[in-house]
Amino acid sequence: MRAQWRNEAAFAVVNGPAPVFGRRRKSWRDIDLIVDLADEPMSLRWWRGVATLSLLCAALALIAPNPFEPLPAGLGDRIEATEAEQFREMAIAPLGSGSGTGGRMASSALVEPLAQAPERPSIDLFARLGAGDNIAALLRRSGASFADAGTAAKLISEALPAGVAPGTSIALTLGRRSPSGVRPIERIAFRAGLDLNVALTAGTDGLQLSTGRIAVDNTPLRIRGRVGDGLYWALRASGVSPQAAGDYLRALATQIDVGSQVGPNDQFDLVIANRRASTGESQEGPLLYAGIDRAGAQPVRLMKWAIGGRTDWIDTNGAGRQVATMAWPVSAPITSGFGIRFHPILHFARMHKGIDFGAHYGAPIVAAADGQVSRAGWAGGYGEQVRLAHAGGMGSSYSHMSRIVVAPGSFVRQGQLLGYVGTSGLSTGAHLHYEVYRNGVAVNPLSVRFASQALLAGEELGRFKARLAQLMAIGNPAAPKDDKPNHGA
Repeated sequence: MRAQWRNEAAFAVVNGPAPVFGRRRKSWRDIDLIVDLADEPMSLRWWRGVATLSLLCAALALIAPNPFEPLPAGLGDRIEATEAEQFREMAIAPLGSGSGTGGRMASSALVEPLAQAPERPSIDLFARLGAGDNIAALLRRSGASFADAGTAAKLISEALPAGVAPGTSIALTLGRRSPSGVRPIERIAFRAGLDLNVALTAGTDGLQLSTGRIAVDNTPLRIRGRVGDGLYWALRASGVSPQAAGDYLRALATQIDVGSQVGPNDQFDLVIANRRASTGESQEGPLLYAGIDRAGAQPVRLMKWAIGGRTDWIDTNGAGRQVATMAWPVSAPITSGFGIRFHPILHFARMHKGIDFGAHYGAPIVAAADGQVSRAGWAGGYGEQVRLAHAGGMGSSYSHMSRIVVAPGSFVRQGQLLGYVGTSGLSTGAHLHYEVYRNGVAVNPLSVRFASQALLAGEELGRFKARLAQLMAIGNPAAPKDDKPNHGA
């Protein structure tokens, strides 16, 4: 204990007395110069704040300019009304909404206003015919007189009975303004089609119409290539339009499963109707031929052909469409098969005459094959039902639908929309009950196959083969050429 006292005494001698617990010695940094004069008036702290404020005001007076006056402030140069109008007419948004044009430029340091501006002897305009519009109205909106617009519209309708297609671009030249303030039509020119130019020119006898034919090559376009990573994207990379690519895939789908039966080394081949003008423009037509050479599998070769009043895809031997099985009526898994089963509502075993697809409510239902609608409406426990009659005594039905979009007696194609999945009738939830009949007797839909039959024979088959030879000669220098090809199958 005595040793501890000696140590504390020595520490006090060297470092001074120890600080009091809980208190700190004040310094000049603790002086508060910023004081709220509304707090503790007339106190020592308040007077210290007054002194600080007085010193700041004195320092400001010493550094202030002489004479002491407010700094000039204003809005700058104001634009005149004419300049504001010019800015309005040159802005992007008003131009996009069709603002007036032709306003005079406002005067500035580089532009002086003229007492009288010379008027243009003629004005060149450009217009596009919209949907539901007509030539006379377009010309009147462009500044032509009612008389000239009516005359021009009459001449054009006589030369083009089918009319001018919407979207056609029209070049219009208006002449010198008459004393009445109306400019006459000097010239109208537009492209009426890929192979026709139309022009109207003012002469001594009024407007005169003239046409000029453009040479057009009607040779179809053939595109071939390797499937690679994906058939659709390979087609698009080869220059095939989305419409033609979709038609090509739908044509192949009538024969094979495009998703699983096409490999990366397969070679696609298609022919598209095409018209190319001598001026460089081209116009794509419908798909004429769809083929694919599959590695290690039978090739698929189809050509579009009109037979029996409708156009269909015919295989190259003229036998008709080869449909291995009926197409799935809905994109969904099978939840219940064909045969004896325990009914979930009636609670006893009975024959399940079809198969059930576990599709969600509102899913589209399509026809499994071509046929005629024999029934469309309520069918008791089947709920809303559509029945189709197919060739060869075959039939199919689609039950428990939520909505039907076809009418009895109408003809439908494979893949055409019939209605939507629902839960009408005796049903525990949304699904499609699908049945197939042979001569009125229900059969297992998974076992049904259609036997192809020859659709072409005799002279019709000969014309089919000749047309196929023409298409296969395209892009093949070794094939014989026909001087007058038939492009209209």
